[in-house]
Amino acid sequence: MPCCSINIKDVVKDSIADELGIQKGDKLLSINGEQVNDIIEYKYLISDEYLVVEIEKPDGEIWELEIEKDYDEDLGLIFEGIIDKPKSCHNKCIFCFIDQLPKGMRKTLYFKDDDTRLSFLQGNFLSLTNMKDEDIDKIIRFRISPINISIHTTDMELRKKMLNNKNAVKLLDYMRKLKEGNIEMKGQIVLCPEINDGEHLDKTIKDLYDFYPQLSCVAIVPVGLTKYREGLFPLKQYNESTAAQVIEQVEAMQKFYLNKIGTRFVFVSDEFYLIAKRPVQPYDNYEGFSQIENGVGIISLFNAELDASLERIKQYEKVSGEGTIVTGEYAMPILQKACDKIMNKIPGLNLNVIGIKNEFFGSSVKVSGLVTAGDIISQMKGKNISRYIFIPDNMLRKGDLVFLDDLTIKDIEKELDVKVIVCKQDGSDLVENILKYCR
Repeated sequence: MPCCSINIKDVVKDSIADELGIQKGDKLLSINGEQVNDIIEYKYLISDEYLVVEIEKPDGEIWELEIEKDYDEDLGLIFEGIIDKPKSCHNKCIFCFIDQLPKGMRKTLYFKDDDTRLSFLQGNFLSLTNMKDEDIDKIIRFRISPINISIHTTDMELRKKMLNNKNAVKLLDYMRKLKEGNIEMKGQIVLCPEINDGEHLDKTIKDLYDFYPQLSCVAIVPVGLTKYREGLFPLKQYNESTAAQVIEQVEAMQKFYLNKIGTRFVFVSDEFYLIAKRPVQPYDNYEGFSQIENGVGIISLFNAELDASLERIKQYEKVSGEGTIVTGEYAMPILQKACDKIMNKIPGLNLNVIGIKNEFFGSSVKVSGLVTAGDIISQMKGKNISRYIFIPDNMLRKGDLVFLDDLTIKDIEKELDVKVIVCKQDGSDLVENILKYCR
């Protein structure tokens, strides 16, 4: 019998588990004779079409259940305890955004994760510093792929200093092991001026190419700095000139790798183009948008979705509706152009775009995903705004209606006497919502 068990918190109604009589309060002992330690192992083990599941009832009785099911069919078990608890990060990165948060925010915002399961399930990036050889073996055994890796530099002494963790030097050894195990990897580099850019970046990308094709692509994002950096490592920000230098450096790399292997391999986030005040690359240059979670190509994709949505509108009756789009300072000119296109297509529609200055984190923070409700309220109160205001869903905590300052959509609606419409970061979704409400 397995040496440990997992508590079952609930059972999905009408699921396989429910039909077999498994109940809340039971314990999962094993699947096909193997102990289950976390959600990744569970999902891997239940992928078989034939299972033998051991369940312990509250009275100690052991049930051995034989189950035949479809390959991708879930059992319907919901767990509690160790199977769902994320692993915390032990790094003290010089660029860590969480270290730059003000005091007094909700506790969950200060939690730093570095968990393989979240990399696989949610796309989070791992430093690989908080792992052991057996963890890498588990990734390979259970085919956990792709794995998103925060790389930053291949100079191991520099990486150790940037992450403030002696285990940072194990990166390339672990990546070689993952390559040998044929695990797909995607890389991320947080670029810090005069730290890991310039010649360091050239070397890093050259070294990382040795891991292609298992390392399918690398994204480069600029370091984000708030006004709460007292006592932290002194870092500079990218400006129009230095951001342009990064773009030119990486675009030269892209040209080289495109000719060599048929892919650009390395990509810079849209934020670099916004800082440099340069147009982003064409849609096709982003090669399927495999690094969209790092903000790579999001503007090009948004514009393409918007144009496709407007083309589907053959004819629209004249309207007299109004709407206000709220965003960050970087995205304001992009959304203004989008709204001009929408108004040209739909006569009588009046759309206004407001770019919120980030007073909460500091004026250097200009992305929409860090706009707070408090800043929206203070900067829009008393202004002549429309009944409906539209915001992107990246302003909110995932799966919730709460902003980073713990205020909610209802707080905005109450203070401004408006109706807040949450839109996906999708050009077609914006058009659909505007057509729905602004009539």
